[in-house]
Amino acid sequence: MPPTTTYKYLDPEALSRLKNLSLAARQVVEGYFAGMHKSPHKGFSIEFAEHREYTPGVDPRHIDWRVLGRRDKLYVKQYEEETCLRCYLLVDKSASMGYKSEGMSLTKLEYASYMAASLAYLMASQHDSAGLFTFDTAVRDRIPSRQGHGHLRVLMEKLEQAQAGGETTLSATFHELAESIKRRALIVILSDLFDDPAALLGALQHFRHKKHEVIVFQVLDPAEVTFPFDDITRIEDMENHREVTSDPRAFRKAYLDELAKLLDTIRNGCRSAQIDYTVAPTDQRFDLFLGTYLARRQALNS
Repeated sequence: MPPTTTYKYLDPEALSRLKNLSLAARQVVEGYFAGMHKSPHKGFSIEFAEHREYTPGVDPRHIDWRVLGRRDKLYVKQYEEETCLRCYLLVDKSASMGYKSEGMSLTKLEYASYMAASLAYLMASQHDSAGLFTFDTAVRDRIPSRQGHGHLRVLMEKLEQAQAGGETTLSATFHELAESIKRRALIVILSDLFDDPAALLGALQHFRHKKHEVIVFQVLDPAEVTFPFDDITRIEDMENHREVTSDPRAFRKAYLDELAKLLDTIRNGCRSAQIDYTVAPTDQRFDLFLGTYLARRQALNS
């Protein structure tokens, strides 16, 4: 299913590399059409779930006559419904996501947008539904989760309009979104996660408390990971514009120590909350990174 219209973040070559992959839910989701994912609702479809006592009006074809012989009561078989996956893509477009170090071809926001567009395309290809939230100082775009290529066009247009904005407090935004998404879904977060880690993890756990499955891609520029600066320099925070003048060699060690603690805290907190977490480095081709991730996830699901 090649894209019929040219969109900035839908790369045909990248999509061809991803065409044999899919994004499936590992946990129970809610949906509204027949699909490839288990629903928490019981019905009479494919996979046996449990027995329940017969009540008048239920189709007698579902009566388990063998149970009648053992218990002298009528019971019917209940099955798991297969359902459409509902996915929400949460794209951080705060000021820090506009960063691109020397030699990089994409800002963090552009990298996240390529990933979000590819995942939305995969959702459409497997007849699942995708929605989009973008945010900086507040939630800027709220696109509900729907199916179809017309809806995919809406998502692509919103991603193309996204520009790095102001400072953000991720934890407050995630708490708000966790309350606003009413039905169980797969939540995919694309952000650099620059926030207080304790508050951030509390907000991510809010999604899990609401029974959502959560995937977190922490999008980082290689310069943010290695801090390759070795001259006396001025360092500016892209979100609040505070400046620090320091010897980078001394600053580098302190920075890398704090970064390691931050990443460990987030990784361990996500693991404890059963949240799928991985770092997405912008110096790796996004389709190669995403393809490797999806293949590994499929292998774990099989």
